[in-house]
Amino acid sequence: MAATTAAAAVPGVVRAERLLRGGCVVMAATAALLLGFSAETKTVLFVRKTAVAKDVQALWVLTVAAAAAAGYHFAQLVRCMYCSSSGDAGAMAVAWTSFLLDKGCAYVVFASTAAALQACMVGLIGVEALQWSKLCNIYTRFCEQAAAGMLCSFLAAAGMAVLSAFSARRLFRLYSPAGHRRSCPRAAVLATSPH
Repeated sequence: MAATTAAAAVPGVVRAERLLRGGCVVMAATAALLLGFSAETKTVLFVRKTAVAKDVQALWVLTVAAAAAAGYHFAQLVRCMYCSSSGDAGAMAVAWTSFLLDKGCAYVVFASTAAALQACMVGLIGVEALQWSKLCNIYTRFCEQAAAGMLCSFLAAAGMAVLSAFSARRLFRLYSPAGHRRSCPRAAVLATSPH
């Protein structure tokens, strides 16, 4: 009975991780696409100016970070779907690599989103002391797309934080006395299921 309960719990964890990784891929890719392809051209004082993400360094960094995070989580999703059991050293190396990269990815996306949000607040409200005027009343569509991209990026960062907890659980289970020595949860299900 206990083996059946453990086997039933693992597919739920695997399914949740897959769904969460898929959601992170979608949110991070959406953020990168919204930010990377958003542009708006306006004429201000007889000068045509196009607002793009590269104009705000923090938005460009967020675009690149979100695209890299989407690629990484897609690769992890594929690994999780098609992994197989391997030796103890291989499982340990994969678990540590996934743990560190999941943590790093979550931190980078969250930090770059926070920096982009701070930089965009200047465009939204301006800074009178430095004589920086509001720009979002001029480039409304660009600011709306940037806001939607940052919202998607925050959602992706939150999902990545939860995924890093999944990675930590998988890593620290390798150190448990029970000896769960598998490289991915799917292999653990295959090992515990009756043949």
